[in-house]
Amino acid sequence: MKNGKRPTRRQRNEIKDRGLNPENWLVERDTPATMVLIHRYTGSSRTIRRGA
Repeated sequence: MKNGKRPTRRQRNEIKDRGLNPENWLVERDTPATMVLIHRYTGSSRTIRRGA
């Protein structure tokens, strides 16, 4: 597993829009199509898809 980074303001807004608490998630990978998140405490991952 890669080390996650703190989300930027734009990423925090996208995480909030999905109904998640941005303080609990780190960004592992951010591409134009997807953003892969890692939970700070449990280590579980979640993928957010972008676009149509």
